Formats: sequence, structure tokens, C-alpha cells
Amino acid sequence: MANPEEIESETPQRAWLLRLGIGLFCLAALSVIYFTNQFLTERYTESTRSRTDVRLTLDGGNLMSELQRNSIVPQFLARDPELINALNLQDYSRSTQRLISLVEETGAASIMLYDRDGRVVAATDRNRLGETHRSEPYFVDAQRSNGTVFTTLDKDPGGYAFYYSRKIDGNGALLGVISVEVDLGKLERNWAGTQDAVFVTDSSGKIILATQVKWRGLDEDEALAAQNPPSSIARALRMTQDWGALPPDAYLSGEAVMRREMRVPFQGWKMVSFTTYASVRERVNGVLALEIMGFAILLALGFWVASRKTANRLVLFQRESAELRQLNARLQREIAEREKVEKTLEVAEQTLAQSSKLAVLGEMSAAVSHELNQPLAAMKTYLAGARLLLQRKRPDEALSSFQRIDDLIDRMGAITRQLKSYARKGAEAFEPVDTRAAVSSALAIMEPQLKTRKVIIIRTIPDEPVMIQGDRLRLEQVIINLLRNALDATKNVREPAIDIILAAGETVHLTVRDNGPGIDDLDALFEPFYTTKTPGEGIGLGLAISSGIVNDLGGRLTARNAASGGAVFEIRLPVLNKEIKAAE
Repeated sequence: MANPEEIESETPQRAWLLRLGIGLFCLAALSVIYFTNQFLTERYTESTRSRTDVRLTLDGGNLMSELQRNSIVPQFLARDPELINALNLQDYSRSTQRLISLVEETGAASIMLYDRDGRVVAATDRNRLGETHRSEPYFVDAQRSNGTVFTTLDKDPGGYAFYYSRKIDGNGALLGVISVEVDLGKLERNWAGTQDAVFVTDSSGKIILATQVKWRGLDEDEALAAQNPPSSIARALRMTQDWGALPPDAYLSGEAVMRREMRVPFQGWKMVSFTTYASVRERVNGVLALEIMGFAILLALGFWVASRKTANRLVLFQRESAELRQLNARLQREIAEREKVEKTLEVAEQTLAQSSKLAVLGEMSAAVSHELNQPLAAMKTYLAGARLLLQRKRPDEALSSFQRIDDLIDRMGAITRQLKSYARKGAEAFEPVDTRAAVSSALAIMEPQLKTRKVIIIRTIPDEPVMIQGDRLRLEQVIINLLRNALDATKNVREPAIDIILAAGETVHLTVRDNGPGIDDLDALFEPFYTTKTPGEGIGLGLAISSGIVNDLGGRLTARNAASGGAVFEIRLPVLNKEIKAAE
């Protein structure tokens, strides 16, 4: 433990480190505030720009919707039988009322009907009846066109009127013209409710719609030079011009604002919006204020911790010594417990090794029982057939059954010898084997079981030898297991059928397919003791043993469900290389 003299000698050094830490902390705080200001300003500016683009798109969509909705009105009014009859008969007593009912449905500003001389014969505004519009562009252009004509008319200083007009024909002759005035002023009134300055220009660049009345009829440069921005924009500019993080997109009266532009898909029109930066600075300043407050609190906590650190130093030393003693005692207890666990683990390992030996012994006993069941079943069938043949005085045929029984006895002896050598699993006993002969031999062994049921066996075997390097007896064992499983799977099928397909290419490919119900659990199919048969019919070792045999032969046994139903087992084995065969 340090004495008081050592503590006093360390005091100037700790004070110098404290001042250095405070300076670094203040530098880090200023850096964080600066980069936060830059990052949030750019982020909120982009967010404001995105919201402006969305609002501009909505305004443009409303403008197009209003234009398109009114463009249809002259088209169906030009075909209105009531208006056509009124022009033919020059009886307009009901025409005005007809137009008034239509203007309420369409939302147009006004609708007027002209005769061929341009005189207003019916109108939603009765005060305009009798006016002559022969020289108006919407009247003249409608007579010359076969479709609906759109006209922008400068009706008074600082205002525009918009018309859709179309001529009305009768028997190939001009009867009159129908015109619909589009009310775009309500869009301007909606724009006036926002803090943005918005205007729309035609194809020539003249402003035809605007939130500022004095901008109408001017181009953009003239409008910005003649009219100051709204007071909200001016306030926003005054708030942001001291911060260099907001680059201007445009200028109004020498001040920076965000300018966004969108093309309206109608006669070359364009919509422009000027948006304020007020919300950007307010949000950024709010975050910066929270950061400054947080750094101030951290700095105050740092001073408090530094002042308390010296007073608590001796107490901490004593507490750490007590904790070290407790930790040492705990460590000794853990060492004793670990030694006890290690002894228990040794006993468990010995027990597990003995259990594994017993499990292997059980699996080998079950495998021998399973592999001998098939020859025994065939021998029982041949004995029954031989007995029946002897009773019928046919000894020659009975001798053939006895010969088959003798072959099966040899096969059983080979199986027992083979199971004794399972632990060796070497390839030194392999020899060239014709796969066709193995298939034929397996079918001959399964013949008694196949005859007891009406099963259609379809064999597709090539004419040329299909040679592999392996053990014929073990390959026949695999084929017999697959045929037996196929017979069991088709037990409840009305017309059971089994396909055996042998093909040779880069590999030998043997397929056994049935038309049974298929396989439910493909993942657990090749695990030992897994079976779907009822108790007493199988122990679930056939496919596990078969898969092991095919692996020993250098191949692979797979299973799947056919698309048309039934199970498909495929054996892939390497082809015997002719050069190796010749060398042998």
C-alpha cells in the first residue's frame, strides 16, 4: 500500500493529467458537435428536399387530374342529342339548364354553347348569353380541328383563363362549338396555404399559375427580380445564412432558397417550387442543444469523480485486498470441484465404452438375423414346392428345387463369412462383376416370393456387359433388399409393378422403382432400426446394411419419391476401367 509521501508526490502528475483529459474532452465535444451539425444538416436538408419533391409531384398530379377530368367534358357534350337538336332547331330554352346541371357534376368553372356564328346561345353564366366570340382563339381553333382543343387565354392583367373547346357537327355540317372553362384557380388557392412559393410556366416560359399574383405573365427571371419572396422564406434565409452548411439551389432577391422543378406532362408545362430551410435549422439546433447539455453533464460528473477519487483511494485498496482473499478461497474450492468432476468423468467414459461394445454386439446379431431371413424364407418355399412335386410323381423337377436349396445354403455360409470380415472392410477381395448377372441372380432368389403375388416386373438391362469392381454376393444382397422392400411397399396396391433399370455411362446406374405409397421420412430412411413395417415384419436394418455395402463398393445409395407416386432407389457405382481390367 502506498504511503502518504508517495501519494503527495503523485498529486502534481495527476493534476497535469486531469487538465490534459479535460482539454481532450472539450476538443472531442467540439468535434462531435461540428460533425453532428454537418451530418444532420445534410440529412434534414435531403429529407426536406424529398418532401418537397413529393409535394411537387402531388401538386402536379392534381393539376393533371383537373385538366384530364375537364378534357372529357367537351367530347361527350359534342355528342349530346339534346344540344344537337337545340342547334338544329335553334331552340335553346332548355340548353342553359342542361349545362348548369353538368357544370355541378364536372366541377368546371363554366360551360358555354355557341352557334356557328360564335354567339353564346347557352351558358352556365346567364349574364353571358348573347355575347359574340367569333374571333376568340378557342372558337376559331375548335372549328378547324376534329378533336378537343385546349386554349390559354390572357383574360385580364395578372390572370389567365383555360378552355377546352370542340366543334359540334350535324350531318357533316358545323352546327356550333361547345367550350368548357377549367377552374385552375382553386389549385392556386391550395398552394397559398403552404409556406412554399409555387408557379407553373407554359411551353414559352411564361408564368400562368402562381402563388404570387404579380408573377403571372412574366418569365422566372423577371418574376424573381420584381417580387420579394414571402416573409416566411425571408425569415428562413435570415436564420440559415449564418450557417454555411446549406448550399443554395436558387436566389430570391439575393437570398438563398431551395429550388425544385418538375415537368408537367401537358403541352410543355413546368412546375417550380421554392422551399424554406426553417425546419432544417430548428431540428438541427434541437439535437445540438441536447448534445451540448449531455457533454456538460459528463464534464460535471468528471469533476465530481476526480474530487472523490483521492478520498476513496485507501478505501478501495482495502476493499480490493478483501476481494482478492475471497477470490483465492473461491479458486481453491473450484480446483477441488474440478478434480472431483474429472474422476467422475473417467468412470463415465469407462461405462460408455462398455455400452458401445454391447451396442455393436447387438447390431451385429440383428444384422446376421436379418441377412439370413431371406435365404431361409426362400428355402422354405422351395421345400414346399419340392414336397408338392414329389407327391405328384415329378422327381426331376423336385431335384432342381433341392439344387436351389443347396445354392441357398452356400449363400448363407458366404453371408456368415462376410459378416465376420465386416470389421476389415477392405477391397482386396473385390473382383470384376457383371452387374447384369447380379440382377438376374437376385431375381432368381426372389422368384418364389414374386410367384406368390401378381407383380409386374419390368426389366431394362443393356445387351453389353456392365462391369464393376466389387463383391457379387454383397451386390446381390443389396438388390434383394431393395426388391423385398418394393414387394412390401406394393402389398396394398391394386396392380403392383416394379421397374428395374440398369444403365452404364460414366457410372453404373441401377434403379429400382415401385408404385407404392412412397416414403414419408427420407432423412431417417438409412438409419439403423428405422422401419415403417408392423412389428414382426422387419427390424429396420436392410437399408442401413445396403447403404454400407454400396459405400464399401465405392458408390452411393439414394432414395426419393417419384413425381407420379411410389419410391425410387438409385445405386451409383464406378464403372470398371477396361485398362485396369486388362492389366489384371
